[in-house]
Amino acid sequence: MLRTTWIAILLGFWSSLYLVDTFIKSSKRCGQQYVEAQERYGIQVSIGQVRWYTTCFNRLFLRLGQWKPRLIQMWFRMGAFVGVLLMFASVGLLVSTLVEASSKESPEQVLTPVMPGVNLPLRQITYFFSVLLISAVWHELGHAIAAVREQVRVNGFGMFIMAIYPGAFVDLHSDHLQAISPARQLRIYCAGIWHNLVLVALGIFVFYALPYLLSPLYITGAGVIITDVLKYSPVSGHRGLSAGSHVTSINGCPVYDTSDWSKCLGSAVFYPQPGFCMQLGKVQQYSKDVPLYRGYGGQIECCRNDSVSELCFFYEMGSEVGAPQKHYACLEARPLTDLPRCFKGSDCVQTRKTACLQPSLDNSSRLLRVYLTTGKPVLYVGDTYLFGYSLSVTNYIPRYRFLPLSLPDVIELFCKYLISFSGALAILNAIPCYALDGQYILKAFMEHTLASRISSTSDRNLIYSLILLFGTLLLGANLVLALFALVFRQFPCKPDFSVGAGMTVQDGEESPIMILTRN
Repeated sequence: MLRTTWIAILLGFWSSLYLVDTFIKSSKRCGQQYVEAQERYGIQVSIGQVRWYTTCFNRLFLRLGQWKPRLIQMWFRMGAFVGVLLMFASVGLLVSTLVEASSKESPEQVLTPVMPGVNLPLRQITYFFSVLLISAVWHELGHAIAAVREQVRVNGFGMFIMAIYPGAFVDLHSDHLQAISPARQLRIYCAGIWHNLVLVALGIFVFYALPYLLSPLYITGAGVIITDVLKYSPVSGHRGLSAGSHVTSINGCPVYDTSDWSKCLGSAVFYPQPGFCMQLGKVQQYSKDVPLYRGYGGQIECCRNDSVSELCFFYEMGSEVGAPQKHYACLEARPLTDLPRCFKGSDCVQTRKTACLQPSLDNSSRLLRVYLTTGKPVLYVGDTYLFGYSLSVTNYIPRYRFLPLSLPDVIELFCKYLISFSGALAILNAIPCYALDGQYILKAFMEHTLASRISSTSDRNLIYSLILLFGTLLLGANLVLALFALVFRQFPCKPDFSVGAGMTVQDGEESPIMILTRN
């Protein structure tokens, strides 16, 4: 679906919701009951936003804040120290980003606006919403527990959805908050950032320890499992390469994990195509007599167009006068690829009058022999990039058949989102900017450290206002830079291709060989 369509649906939804809410409130028959129900359940509807507020969690916050008082106090003291350090670090990161932007054409960005359907795949939108909501709730839980520990009353807790972004907030008693010392305020203001960083550490631990945590259920280091096949791709619909297939090597390159999978595919692209040693007598015996012609990619073809099991090979033979001449032979691809591999004629045993037969392909195509744990190897002829793009693989091999193939990858992707978004929320809130936690952290930090050195309250407020203005402008400049890069970024065009696929039968079993023709 087009991005403009999603935007239209979003605008239509919020407009309809706001109009329906306004219409029911103005109704004489049920308007009063509707308003009372909203107040009773803490629901509020405004333009582009729905908010829910409740006091039902206040008792839970009270219990958590009074549990292990010394441990909780040490926990939030550490959080205050880390939060102040992060405030300075976040300013340094944003300043360095602007400096690099002035000296580089494509600077690395610290903050990037996330827009579903633009720079976030729509198929991963559930990760986005769940991680963002968890990070926001965990952030506000830190504020609430720290407030209870510092004898500040929690009035209530709320959640909201603004446009498409979920969030949460905690309502603290402002008079109680202003009455306590700046050091105690600092522990409350930094608690949310500290909790987000703890969440990041948890995500990193689970991500790297996942092979050990899932070892009773999944095996790693023994190949890769295909989890998904792209629909309408050259390999879709073939039993040889389908979800659940266990791949161990490609063209003799051993595959132990996904990194080896990528390396082997890269080797197939950048290294010469291997050939196969075959006796010249057998070449002449099994070769099909088909006139030579040029294919779509400029390569020499010597097989029929309707053949899905035969492939054109060439080999060089020396002549009495001049350089070696190329000879072409149309042969069954599968039995030939079972023979020893070679790259030139000297790699084969010359005493038996053998030749190194190499497939006659265009520059972008390769012959891949994919080895599986069960069944015959699968042969693929075509673009290696498209082959890798068509298949999704995982390191985790289920020990039992009932285990889902994609579960470990789901956990890994969730951890990546958790690390990214919770870390970004911590950095963003640490910036000394209006309406962010950094605004209150800066105020409490200055009162705690400068009150004894600068006695004048007006002078401290002036310094505070200047730093806050600088932080706000700094964040605004980085957001403008990120939006500019997002809008004017050029995306690569998708490859244009057409696919022809077929099945051959050998020894009573289906033996797939896929042929790809680029337009």
